[in-house]
Amino acid sequence: MAREPAPGAFGDGLPGSLAPVAEAAADAAGHARAGFHNLPLGAWAWSIFQGGRDPYVILITIYIFSAYFTTQVVGDPVKGQAMIANVTTLNSLFIALTAPFLGASIDRFGARKPLMLLLVVMMVPLIGALWFAEPGGAGLPVMGTLWIFALVGILFAYCEVIHNSLLMAAAGPRHAPHASGLALSMGNFFSVISLTFCLVAFALPGSVDWSFIPDKPLFGLDQATFETSRIVAPIAAVLLALGSIPFFLFTPDAKATGAKMIDGVRDGAASLWETLKGLLKERDLATFLGSRMLFTDGMTAFLVFGGIYASGVMKWGVLEMLAFGILLSIFAVAGGLLAAVFDNALGPKRALQMEILGAILCIIAQLGMSRDRILYFWSYDPAAHAPLWNGPMFRTLPELIYLLIGFAVAIFVTAHYATSRTLLTRLAPPSQLPALFGLYALSGTVTVWIGSLLVGIFTGVFKSQQAGFIPIAGLLIVGLAGLMFVRGGGKDEFRTD
Repeated sequence: MAREPAPGAFGDGLPGSLAPVAEAAADAAGHARAGFHNLPLGAWAWSIFQGGRDPYVILITIYIFSAYFTTQVVGDPVKGQAMIANVTTLNSLFIALTAPFLGASIDRFGARKPLMLLLVVMMVPLIGALWFAEPGGAGLPVMGTLWIFALVGILFAYCEVIHNSLLMAAAGPRHAPHASGLALSMGNFFSVISLTFCLVAFALPGSVDWSFIPDKPLFGLDQATFETSRIVAPIAAVLLALGSIPFFLFTPDAKATGAKMIDGVRDGAASLWETLKGLLKERDLATFLGSRMLFTDGMTAFLVFGGIYASGVMKWGVLEMLAFGILLSIFAVAGGLLAAVFDNALGPKRALQMEILGAILCIIAQLGMSRDRILYFWSYDPAAHAPLWNGPMFRTLPELIYLLIGFAVAIFVTAHYATSRTLLTRLAPPSQLPALFGLYALSGTVTVWIGSLLVGIFTGVFKSQQAGFIPIAGLLIVGLAGLMFVRGGGKDEFRTD
């Protein structure tokens, strides 16, 4: 499932909620030592907004609803994965063409909360409408669900650009790092709480005989019609609405500049162009950013399709996917903490190479897993083996091994986001860092559609979810190879010019 406030879309430049838990954990670890007792009320409200927004990513995009959509609404995990990949490609391409210019020009505009209000008012009912996506395409048609995915993804990306741009107005220079860390922690915290609530209230009832678990799903939801899966849509919509209330009441808006929107967009585009031209003098930095376009695209696709893949290949339902999401979120936090350990021990370049290599090995391992196969070569008959434990989920050896691989994925992907940002600070001239963080965001945006495009093509052509993951490994491998040509970023190497 971490965003430094930078003039680009979705923090690192990842559009529409592609990696919230991983990035949140990465940056939250970096801000864990900061104090929050002196934060202004507006900064608290700004941070709470992210807490209400990020559960959409976890509940809808990664773990629960997208898996339900492919297996039950479409009824074919392979076809569903290809459909999600295609719509993700289109909306990511649109975001890549528009969000960077919004990010580069947003500081030249005046009040931003009216536009944010419009975005939230549009997002809340669209997210809630996913409740009507019934099995087999009843209720909300399949194409209608895909259109909502696309629209919310675009609105989410724009929402984050505007949210990031108001950090300084909300917290000021002194408290900005604390507010940023608090927001990232809020996003991760509310996501885990949401997953845990859904597990206890809707998925476990009827599956276990534990005293603290209700006998039936709360609110009379029917598991047979998958209402316990669809309920995550109204939950995500309500959390977004509630989290936005303090933001609109207490977070200060930016001061009016009097600039026209067209002038702001033009000036922002000119600023981006000047920064791009400056890369001609920075070979190693340019090589790093070019490599990052590829390996971050691969990491993004890995996160987006990880839940869909697990539900289809391992045949996991909402119970297993909720538990899977909770556990991976916890290990994502561990990945954020370990990123600093890796950086200090190896230097950011070597640490980043290790993290990408670890993700590649995880993909290779996952491709060799299924309910009746372990790491390509060992067949496993669940009927011939006693359950590993008497619990309601993850009772077989293939499931346990897949779960362990998932833990490694959470650690490596999260650590990669943090280390990649650290490597930029080692390669870039200190005086140019503010502008280069904008370019860094752009490098994570402009090609992000490639991963989903390749996943869709390979899944559709080979009629296999496993085949759809092969190009993800390819992107990581090419990006890793590009890092071999980057000089600098060693353990004790810092730029001072």
